[in-house]
Amino acid sequence: MNNLELVIGTKRFSSWSLRPWLALKQAQLPFTETIIELRQPETRAEIAKHSPSGKIPVLKHGGLLVWDSLSICEYVAELACAHSLWPENRGARAVARSVSAEMHSGFVSLRQTLPMESGHDFPDFTPTAEAQADIERIQAIWRDCRQRFGATGDFLFGRWSMADAMFAPVIFRFESYRIPQDEVGQAYMQAMLALPGMQQWRVESL
Repeated sequence: MNNLELVIGTKRFSSWSLRPWLALKQAQLPFTETIIELRQPETRAEIAKHSPSGKIPVLKHGGLLVWDSLSICEYVAELACAHSLWPENRGARAVARSVSAEMHSGFVSLRQTLPMESGHDFPDFTPTAEAQADIERIQAIWRDCRQRFGATGDFLFGRWSMADAMFAPVIFRFESYRIPQDEVGQAYMQAMLALPGMQQWRVESL
């Protein structure tokens, strides 16, 4: 498994890259990383050297290319035989995949209004009405998952899962923009921010 290479964007900005990177860390799979600096004149050309879609992240496994953050997370989950990365219960697993897909394809206002800048602080931020609706939906997901499935641990489905990887960039966003949290949200964010992988990403993003 030592021929895994993950091509990612600048850690300060690339929320899409954080998800599979954290998944690989949590799966304890060794990998190398190639970082492409975003927002530079040569960024598009550098990405094109690695990615058929013209986007990152991309996982290289020998001659295989896997692109799109959710697809990479699914592939990592298949590789990580020693660490189950989706809930074992079928119903919980279905909900975990549903909220992961919702996070992957939705929340456009959140992405546009609260761009990820890991490790940076924006104390005077006020979200738009559309972004606030996205924030409240995410918080509702967290409450529901924690209430129904979280009794066995500190994460959305108890023990850590790929659903947590999908929400990892939101954790940094909520922290940076000082988004108020209820008790459930505060506890979940603390559990996520305590992960060694999250701490490493934040340090390296600075």
